[in-house]
Formats: sequence, C-alpha cells, structure tokens
Amino acid sequence: MLLLRSLFNFESMTSFIQQFIIILLIFCQLPLFAQDDKTLAPKYSNEFLSIGVGADALGMANAVVAQTNNVNSGYWNPAGLIGVNKWLDVGLMHAEFFAGIAKYDYLGLAHRIDDRSALGFSVLRFAVDDIPNTTQLIDNLGNIDYDRITTFTAADYAFLLSYARKTKIEGLNVGGNFKVIYRQIGDFAKSYGFGLDAGAQYHIKNKWKFGLVARDVTSTFNAWVFSLDEATKEVFLATGNALPENGLELTLPRVILAGYRKIDITKNGLYAAAEVDLNITTDGRRNVLVKSGVFSVDPHVGLAVGFKEFVTVRAGVSNMQYVKNFDDTEVLNVQPNIGIGLNIKNFHLDYAFTDIGDASVALYSHVVSLRIGLDKPKNMK
Repeated sequence: MLLLRSLFNFESMTSFIQQFIIILLIFCQLPLFAQDDKTLAPKYSNEFLSIGVGADALGMANAVVAQTNNVNSGYWNPAGLIGVNKWLDVGLMHAEFFAGIAKYDYLGLAHRIDDRSALGFSVLRFAVDDIPNTTQLIDNLGNIDYDRITTFTAADYAFLLSYARKTKIEGLNVGGNFKVIYRQIGDFAKSYGFGLDAGAQYHIKNKWKFGLVARDVTSTFNAWVFSLDEATKEVFLATGNALPENGLELTLPRVILAGYRKIDITKNGLYAAAEVDLNITTDGRRNVLVKSGVFSVDPHVGLAVGFKEFVTVRAGVSNMQYVKNFDDTEVLNVQPNIGIGLNIKNFHLDYAFTDIGDASVALYSHVVSLRIGLDKPKNMK
C-alpha cells in the first residue's frame, strides 16, 4: 500500500485531470443516438481488437495507455509514437489460444519522421484455421461420404495507419489511427470496415504521465456480404437454419483514461512504476466492475519493477467482474497477469503469462513478443 500511495499521490495532480474528464464526458455522449438500434450495434463487435499487442503490455493487464512509447503505441495510443527514438522500430508477436485452436499474430512498424512527428503501421490477424465444413457430408442418395468434407478459415484482420505529433503545449502529444478491418469466414462471408481512433498523452516533469484514447471515435462500420452456394442454402433450410442476410455492424466508441507514475527506489537504477487504466465502453451495461445502462467502466491495474530498463518484472489485474454462484451469492472474480522483459541494446524480448477470457474458464497462454530498434542504413542519405 505504501508503494501504491507513493506512486499515485493524488494531491500532486494538476487541473489537467479535470480537462481529461470533460473530454471523456463529451465522447461518452457521442454514441447515445445509436444505442437504440440493437441490430447495428452488437455489444462485442470487432472484439478481437481488444486483446492487445506486446507481451510487455499483456503482463501489465493492458494498463499501458499512458506510458506506451514505442512501435506498439500504434495499437495502444498513437500519441505514444513520439517516443520512438530509432529510424525504424519493429514489433512482432505470435500467440495461440484455446489449446492452439486460435492463432493471433501482430506486426508493427514505426518511423520517427523528425523531432515532432512519427508514423506507424500495424497489422493484426486473429484466426481459426482448418475448420471442417460438413455441410456436404451427405450426398444426394443419403450416404455419408467423408471425402466431401472440406476445410475453411475464419479470420479477422486489422490494418492501422498511425500518426503522432508533438503540440506547442509542453508535454502534450496527440495522435490518431485510420484503420481498415477485413473479416472472412471461408467463401461464405466477408466484411469490410473502416474507423478512426484518437489519442493523447501528457507528461508532467517525467513524474506523471496521463493518457486518453478514444477508439472507434466516429463509430466503426462493418459491411457483411454473404455468398452461399445453392447446395449450402439447401442444407441450411433443410436443417431449420435461417439464411444469413447482408447487413451492417456498428462498433460504438470506447474511451480509455489512464494515469502512470514512476519512482526511483535506489540511485543505481532500481525503480517501480504503476498505471491504472479505466476502459469505458458506451454500448450499455457490461459485466464489469462499474456498470450502468449508459456506459460501463472496466479498470486495469499494472505494476512494474525494473533495473535500468535492462530487466523488468511485471504484474497486473484485469477483467474484474462479479460472478453469481448457484446459491445466488456473488463473488468478485479477477484475472491476474504476470510477465518479464529483457532489453539487450536494441533488442527487447518480453514474456507474459496471461489470458484473453474469464480467469476461471479460459486457459492461460504463454505469450512472447520481440521489439527491435533499427538505425538508419549508412547508405541512405
């Protein structure tokens, strides 16, 4: 508790927090017009974009919006790309979930344009491959023919183009994402979506850092197109299934408000840091710690202890929700996360033991990510 009090001494906060809250309330009011249309606004649309990237962030329970300052900022908070100090920063991650059934891959690139601006590009893929297609298992004579089984892939892709810039206000950086989303279910269905993210970071004398991200700030639209052949349609109708129809899917905005504090424990480089992120969704009541009919608040808390950036041990708590038992009593369930990071010159290797679902149901996964900082080639002017 003493460590947390020293890290988060709220008496030292400035009126900048008040400005964040005002901006937050404005963003929370934007999507209210769309909440009456349940067909356009499913609660968990494009949820694969909520998993996170980088084992360093996953080890801290995704509480990194205020502190992120590398290539992964293109995903977490585009304003953090200003912290890229190499000609090219490269981020890579591969993870497998649900006993290897689902695969999650990430590639990020970031380039420091000048002292005041940076550019980033990120690609994400979440997919389940080799899914058996048994719709044609039975032939026209009613015989089972296993040779008629084929396979298909259900995959979600996201492409993010990010830009960040320092403002004339000392310590304030802003950034934004333009993202394109492509989702595919074999040859049966495809979806294209477009959206915008906005972010800001504010640093106070290298002691406090604050972050604000508005994801899907204008709402993200996904247009679904289904193309079932006649044989598949006959199977759907014969088995009592409704034929899917083309339509739109709307992802409502969410806002993340974050605060970060770092303190030096010893003079030789030992330090401790903590961050608290408040993930505020605007699609109605969710099963999170704070919930209402208008918006819900899901807190994420991360702690880190390191030595001169060479080695960092991380831990975090997320996914806080009340779970009802069979006797109608409720118990608070949380998801713990741990991780460690090593930094050798321009190579950053991170590991996390984490989960993407409920801590009591889904299995934990080992996640490893790599980040490489590259200098400008000598043969380039």
